Amino acid sequence: MIDINPGLVAVLMLGGIFVGVLLGYPLAISIGGVGIVIGVLLFGPKIAAELYYGRFYSGLENYVLLAVPLFIFMGIMLEHSGVADGMYEALYLSFGGLRGGLAITTILIGTVVAACVGIIGASVTMLALIALPAMINRGYDRSLAAGCVAGGGSLGILIPPSVMLVVYGPMANLSVGKLFFGAFMPGFLLSAMYMTYILVRCMVQPNLAPPVPASERNVPASVKLFKLVKSMLPPTILILAVLGSIFFGIAAPTEAAGVGALAATLLALGYRRLTWPILRQTSVDTVRTSAMVLIIGAMAFAFVGVFMRANCDEVVTAFVMGAPGGRWGVFMIIMIICFLLGFLIDWLGIIFIMVPIITPIGNALGFDPLWWAMMVCVNLQMSFMTPPFAYALFYIKGAADPKLNLTTSQIIKGMVPYVFIIVGALALCIAFPQIILWLPGKML
Repeated sequence: MIDINPGLVAVLMLGGIFVGVLLGYPLAISIGGVGIVIGVLLFGPKIAAELYYGRFYSGLENYVLLAVPLFIFMGIMLEHSGVADGMYEALYLSFGGLRGGLAITTILIGTVVAACVGIIGASVTMLALIALPAMINRGYDRSLAAGCVAGGGSLGILIPPSVMLVVYGPMANLSVGKLFFGAFMPGFLLSAMYMTYILVRCMVQPNLAPPVPASERNVPASVKLFKLVKSMLPPTILILAVLGSIFFGIAAPTEAAGVGALAATLLALGYRRLTWPILRQTSVDTVRTSAMVLIIGAMAFAFVGVFMRANCDEVVTAFVMGAPGGRWGVFMIIMIICFLLGFLIDWLGIIFIMVPIITPIGNALGFDPLWWAMMVCVNLQMSFMTPPFAYALFYIKGAADPKLNLTTSQIIKGMVPYVFIIVGALALCIAFPQIILWLPGKML
């Protein structure tokens, strides 16, 4: 055992994670490895092992985390069900005549799918497969098309049922149900701001997004209405089944996740997409994704245990609390730190490492815990669109048809405006906190 200043330990532990990630090691190995090495050096093998085992076990036995694989299964099954195909066709007929109408349709589909899926991989991939070819083949600017897919698809990690919120709740000792309903209004606000941006930009630069020819959308209004109602009814039922049961106090998020997984399977069956290969692939993808989330979580729980036992949390708290500008100065520093972390590590690592440290700071400063949590979650929307660690970028690049000739630089160029829009949404939530707090206050 060695005696090291807690400030130096904090730098070594947090810096060690970044070095590990930059060297190409998986995040779980970087977090776990740094925690074990520092733990053994500071406390000896026996205490470090007991600390790691205890934190590892206590973290994974949290009942709320059982909702993670269930919501992931629901999202992946919906991706295969074909629900989004029908919605895109219906909205395509309604908005195709507008300049930028297909991009607006993409944001709308992303918003609805977000309320059904809860994971960014499924929603971004779905939009990239359905919407990108439709826009680019009709003369849309590639950057504009890729940007709306990234923006609309990333809403899947904010608008409930979101895996991010399921993970955040236990880390901050907050009700996942309240987090769900606190996220609705910010999610819809972002969606509205995205669509407004597209409308304004297409008015200023009409050549970026030409309207769909009238011959392609020459369909009677009654047919358009029927297609729209028919396509929107299944996801509406799913949303009401999952989120309605939470809002009215009928079921906890974990039980509601089970209902959602069953409903998504029945939807796939109703759309005649439920085959043995799809069920098998959905199950395998669920296990793989859930294992990634939970192993990172377990390692981070243990890492944070070492971090706090070494009194590093007190060092970080003292450093942040000493910032100029009072409590709003501290708030801005934490927002900036979360934003910068999004460039280097994924949202899972940020939540598992940062939330246990910054939650007590928010409480000490007198901020509403739910508002504080949602500001962090809205902030983390930017991490999906800020390279080099930008999930949306890689999902779009991987799912896009090579024939579309979509380059990485075009995708990044398209995502940049959405990062600034998210900053604007954060400013609105600061000015009007009821955007976050109003709906949870109505829960039964």
